[in-house]
Amino acid sequence: MEKNNFKAWLYLLPAIIFLAVFLVYPLIDVFIYSFEEGYNSASGSSFGTGIYNYRYVLRDPYFLMALKNTLILVLITVPLSTALALVISLGLSSVKKLRELFQTVYFLPYVTNTLAVGLVFMILFQKTEYSNGLINLILGIFGISPIDFINGPYFAKITVLCIYTVWVVLPFKILLLTSALASVKQDYYNAAMIDNTPKWRVFTKITLPMISPTLFYLIITGFIGAFKAYSDAVALFGTDLNAAEMNTVVGYIYDMLYGDGGGYPSYASAAAIILFAIVLTVTVINLLVSRKHVHY
Repeated sequence: MEKNNFKAWLYLLPAIIFLAVFLVYPLIDVFIYSFEEGYNSASGSSFGTGIYNYRYVLRDPYFLMALKNTLILVLITVPLSTALALVISLGLSSVKKLRELFQTVYFLPYVTNTLAVGLVFMILFQKTEYSNGLINLILGIFGISPIDFINGPYFAKITVLCIYTVWVVLPFKILLLTSALASVKQDYYNAAMIDNTPKWRVFTKITLPMISPTLFYLIITGFIGAFKAYSDAVALFGTDLNAAEMNTVVGYIYDMLYGDGGGYPSYASAAAIILFAIVLTVTVINLLVSRKHVHY
């Protein structure tokens, strides 16, 4: 038995080393940097240790703006994209002959370059001196005045960012949910048909419980992905996200490290630890909720 355990640890050793070097060590390193006040990356020196970096970041209007944008993305795009993916997957499951074709079509945006999709969205939504954009043309049919979704008011820009984020993550969720629906045993549905069970009850008592592990996985990864959003905003609004008021927490961290006003690894580390704490808290809450609502 001990020999088998030793062999098992040998098999796990490469993964353990990889995680220790590229995950555990950087996390500890960033945690240490976050308490070093006035850290200079060139000389490796600092003024002292304390919580000043955290106080600075939590009072920085750019960070608060980035945090607000990130929370809006999380609260809107994760539930909306998951619900839409579930509805579309249910529709695809009812068209069995063309299911694989539709799966491929819906999955195409996921394998398309993010910046390319962002450019298309910019063309659709941007208002220029030559054109109001396709979306404004459609809105004009309903008597709505043209809106500058890219360089205009905040609500317009955050709306485009949410739509873009939902569009980007939707294909992956549809693919997984369609596969999960196909894996539900037909025997359960046959038994429900014999009992003449209403469709809504079949959905809530059979379909949802059976695909709940997949739904839970998509919700967890959706939250983590939304908290790490950055490239989506860059694809739509360019690299100067602070000027566009569309920065995210990850964008704030990047700016603190490499932006025009960057060179502050201590502030970036503090912001990264705050983001890590938020994501960890949300994940733990989801795990606790899943104990009652996820059926394995």
